[in-house]
Amino acid sequence: MRWLDHRENIPQTLRGAVIALGNFDGFHRGHQAVAGEAIKWAHEEGRPSIIATFDPHPVRFFKPDVPPFRLTNLEQRQELYLAAGATAMLVFHFNGELAGTSAEDFITDILIDRFGAHGVVTGGDFTFGKMAKGNVDLLRSFGAEKGIKSRVVTAIEGHGDIVSSSRVREALREGNPQLAAELLTRPFAIRGIVEHGDKNGRKLGYPTANVAIEGYLRPKYGVYAVTGKILATGQVLKGAANIGIRPQFEPPKELLEPYFFDFSGDLYGQEIEVAFHHFLRGEAKFDSLDELIAQMERDCAKARELLG
Repeated sequence: MRWLDHRENIPQTLRGAVIALGNFDGFHRGHQAVAGEAIKWAHEEGRPSIIATFDPHPVRFFKPDVPPFRLTNLEQRQELYLAAGATAMLVFHFNGELAGTSAEDFITDILIDRFGAHGVVTGGDFTFGKMAKGNVDLLRSFGAEKGIKSRVVTAIEGHGDIVSSSRVREALREGNPQLAAELLTRPFAIRGIVEHGDKNGRKLGYPTANVAIEGYLRPKYGVYAVTGKILATGQVLKGAANIGIRPQFEPPKELLEPYFFDFSGDLYGQEIEVAFHHFLRGEAKFDSLDELIAQMERDCAKARELLG
């Protein structure tokens, strides 16, 4: 799958594409509906289809101090867009120049001149251009004048409200990965390289694969039933994981620490993806290591049960 940069002209073979415009970080049900319409439209007319995303997220650019909120990294997005059937992923590298581009220039200079877009598909609340003055109405009117077609996909409802990235994040922060998975159509997953740690888990009889959380949203701190995927081999493992600051040990260190059942291989330096299925309990500090070990045994037993 092609990975395109908005600052560059795209290959001639991809000009005339239908572009799904949005951030599409979580690629939840609503995002999938927008992308699906773009892909369907492109197929009907024998055109390539492109799904766009922004990196960094515009909120991160304007408010760099906000807590991490990312639901996917770019590699995960590329895989999700490919699985949806898109021809390419287009990354808008959000910077001062893009932030200062007027909505009209975004349409003429970027969508039409640089990309040669035939049409764009957005959600009803999509905004773009300097001061976010561009919207679906401008795409319909000014865009049509300049020769670019547009379609708008209405919001998708699920579990009593509109499906949105905000709802996914709220569910994860509340320790409800099942609701998040329903909205995303898959479990929330953190991807990273397994690092060497303090070896505390190994000393307790539960060797963990330590992964930095980096820019991902922090789900509710605690212990989860998880699955892990070794990206190099595709092997899927079941386990239990703690995410948080590890209050039992000093100094506090924010980390994702999955323990995989019935696995004894070496994961150091390998890239894995840890998917969150069930919240088991919050983080806690125990009076002794024996109490911690006993609780870990119960956690693992519960995780095995829930993961089937």
